[in-house]
Amino acid sequence: MAALMNANDAVYGSLAECYVTIGEERYNLMQLYEFESKYEVHLTEVPVLGRVSKGKKPAGGEGSWSGRAHYNQSVFRKWILHYKNTGELTPFDIQVTNEDPSSKAGRQTVIHKGCLIDQVILAKYAAGDDILDEEISGTFDDWEMPESFDLLDGMQ
Repeated sequence: MAALMNANDAVYGSLAECYVTIGEERYNLMQLYEFESKYEVHLTEVPVLGRVSKGKKPAGGEGSWSGRAHYNQSVFRKWILHYKNTGELTPFDIQVTNEDPSSKAGRQTVIHKGCLIDQVILAKYAAGDDILDEEISGTFDDWEMPESFDLLDGMQ
C-alpha cells in the first residue's frame, strides 16, 4: 500500500508571517491576510528537424505576486506618494514564512526581491457593516528560499 500523508502535516495558512522591507525600514505586514507568489518560466518553441512536435527550451522567467489586505495601513500609499513627488520608485522585499507547529513539514521562508506594486488604492469607503480591504499585486525580479519544508514521511 502506498504511503499516505498525515492530515496534521497540512500547513495551516493563518500561522504565516509576512515582512516587507522598503529601504532601511522593515514592517510586519500582518494586515496582508492572503498572499500568493508565482514564478513563470518563459518557454521558447524549438523546431527540431525529423520530429513532428516542437521542443521547448527555457528562456528566462518572471515573478508576480498578489494578495488581499485589511485597509488599515499606509505603508504602500506613502511609498507611491514618494514616487509621485520625486520620480523615485524604490523596489522592496517581501519575506513570507510558513510554519505550523502541528505539521512535520517544518518551516519554509521565501524572500521576494525587487518587488513593485502595479497599482495602489489611495482612498476608499463603503457604508454598512463591511470591513474594508484591498487587493494588492505586483512583480518581483528575484527570489531566495533560505528555509524549505522538510520531506514528510513516505515521500522518499
